[in-house]
Amino acid sequence: MSCPRFWRNRLRLPVRRGAITPAKLAAWLSGAIPENAIVLDESITTGRDFYDRTETSAPHDCLGGTGGSIGWALPVGVGAAVSSPDRKVIVLESDGSGMYTPQALWTYAREQLDVIVLLFANRKYQILRDEMSNVGVPDFGPEAQCLLDIDNPDIDWVSLAKGLGVPATRVETIAELDRDFRAGVADAGPRLIEVSL
Repeated sequence: MSCPRFWRNRLRLPVRRGAITPAKLAAWLSGAIPENAIVLDESITTGRDFYDRTETSAPHDCLGGTGGSIGWALPVGVGAAVSSPDRKVIVLESDGSGMYTPQALWTYAREQLDVIVLLFANRKYQILRDEMSNVGVPDFGPEAQCLLDIDNPDIDWVSLAKGLGVPATRVETIAELDRDFRAGVADAGPRLIEVSL
């Protein structure tokens, strides 16, 4: 899948304030993507309007999953960065999917790959909750719900990334996200930003 490659009337919109919501995140991200980036999106969290908003983003390529697989984006980030070392790779990953292949972070560090991971921490497998609803089970008991939560204990993505050699920060507002993302775009090498939702 490829995001639209239009670039007309692109204006730097003011960074919205306050807590991060899917709508704010999609609006911010569409304006923050650097030119010629490769965006890998394995997150439900960016919101379904993210792709429409990229119509006025800087020209970039966007890869999405097919077939409903979970856990592909972090390792595909390795392939994208190795195949295109002159391009910034941005991985949009949710915490549930990220738990399938966190060892890719070690490869980012070892090979000093130019990858920024935006790790959206909502503390649940939202895609699996959505799938329960899609098969006709919108409400299910606390025992089943517990199986789809990943908040006991919370995963400390900053510590995990740092332990694997990747510089990392945690953000709670759009302004903090914008600040840390721009620092990552300006630097070469890997970086993870845990986005608290």
